[in-house]
Amino acid sequence: MKILVAGATGLIGAAICARLADEGHVVVGAGRGKRPVRSLAFAEWLTLDFATASRQDWLGHLSGVDAVVNCVGVLQDNPRDDTRAAHQRGPAALFEACAEAGVGRVIHFSAIGVDRHQASAFSATKLAGDEALEGTSLHWVILRPSVVLGPSAFGASALFRGLAALPWLPVMRDTGPLQVVDTDDVTATVSFFLRKDAPSRVAVELAGPERLSMIEVIATYRRWLGWRAARTMMLPHWASRFAYRLGDLVSHLGWRPPVRSTAMREIAHGAIGDPARWTRMTGVEPSSLDEALARRPASVQERWFARLYFLKPALFVILAAFWVSTGVISLTTGFPIGVDLMVQARTGLLAAPGVVAGAIADILVGMAIAWRPTAFFGLWAAIALSLFYIVAGTVLLPELWNEPLGPLLKIWPILAAHAVALAILNER
Repeated sequence: MKILVAGATGLIGAAICARLADEGHVVVGAGRGKRPVRSLAFAEWLTLDFATASRQDWLGHLSGVDAVVNCVGVLQDNPRDDTRAAHQRGPAALFEACAEAGVGRVIHFSAIGVDRHQASAFSATKLAGDEALEGTSLHWVILRPSVVLGPSAFGASALFRGLAALPWLPVMRDTGPLQVVDTDDVTATVSFFLRKDAPSRVAVELAGPERLSMIEVIATYRRWLGWRAARTMMLPHWASRFAYRLGDLVSHLGWRPPVRSTAMREIAHGAIGDPARWTRMTGVEPSSLDEALARRPASVQERWFARLYFLKPALFVILAAFWVSTGVISLTTGFPIGVDLMVQARTGLLAAPGVVAGAIADILVGMAIAWRPTAFFGLWAAIALSLFYIVAGTVLLPELWNEPLGPLLKIWPILAAHAVALAILNER
C-alpha cells in the first residue's frame, strides 16, 4: 500500500514509518520540516505545515494514496505550536481531502480519556478532531493511547529517562496512575487496522496491562539503566506549580519542555483504560513496561542521554545568561575598564565605540541562544565571536595570554561548551 503518515518525525510517527517500510509499504512522510536525512523509511517526503494546510493543499498529494495515518500532536500552545490548529482545524482539512480523494482508510491518533474529561486545550481539541473524523463517510479508526514509551527519547519517554538519572527523585503531588504503552504494540495495532478485512469506524483505547505510579515508572527505568533505587523527595505544592509555570515560560521562547501546565492538568486524571477490547479486536497483547524494556537492553548511549537530560537546559540557561550578562556589564559597570583596555591596544577614537559594539554583539548572541528558533545560529555566532576575541586579543593585547586569570585561555572551555550545546540541541 501507499501510506501517508502525518507527523512522521514524532515518537509514534517515526516508529510507525519504520514498521510500515519494513512490511514493504510505500511510506510518504509528511511534516513541516525538511526530510530527515537520517531516515530510510520514507519513499517520499512532503513538507507541509499541518496547522495551516487547507483541504486543497492536501488534495494534490493524496493521489494514489491508499491510507493515511495522522500522528500529529502538540502538548500546549506556544510560538511554534497551536493545539486547535494541530488537533482540530488541521485534521478536519486533511479528513475532507481524504474523503474527496477516495482514500481507503484513515487512522487517527488521539489520546486516552479525551472522551471522558477535557482538562485542558490539549484534550478538548483532541476530542474535537475525533468528532470531525467521526462525522465523515471515511473508513476511519481512532486510536487513543495512554503514555507511549519506546526506544526513541522524546517527550515523556525522555523525561522518564532524565528523572531516572537523578540520585534524588523529586515527586510531584496529584499525579494519577499510568498504563504506559510500548511503541511496538502501537505499531502492531496500526499494521492490523491497515488490513482490508480490519474493522473500521471504531475508537480504541490503547492502555498497558498494569497501572503504575509515576514513581514506579521511573524506578523501572532506573533498574533498566543499571542503577540502584533513588531516594524520593516529595515536592510541596508551590514547588510543583513553580516547575510547571517555569516550563510555560520556557515554552514561550519556543522550547518544548514536557513539564508544563497542560501536563499538570492532564496528569491529575492519570492515563488509564481497559486494554481488553483492544486485545479482543486486534490480538495484540500489550507488554508491561518491564517486558518492553527487557527487549531493549540499556546501552552507554542511554545512560549518557539520561544524565545529560537535565544538564542540557542548565547549559543553555548558563550560555544565554553568560553572553547577555557580559554585554550588560560592558555597557554599565565594566565600561571604563573595557575602554581602558581598548586604549592600551592603541585603538584611539574607536575605543568607546568598540566596547559598545562588542557589548551589543554579546547581548544579541545571548538572546539568539535563548530563543529556540535561532539557537542553532546563536551558538555558531557565539563560536565565531569567541574566535574573533581570541584573534583580536592576540593581535592587540598579546599579554592577556599571560594574565593570572587567563582571560584568553578561558575562551577555550567556552568554545567546548558551545560545541556540546550544538551536539545536543535537537529534541529528536
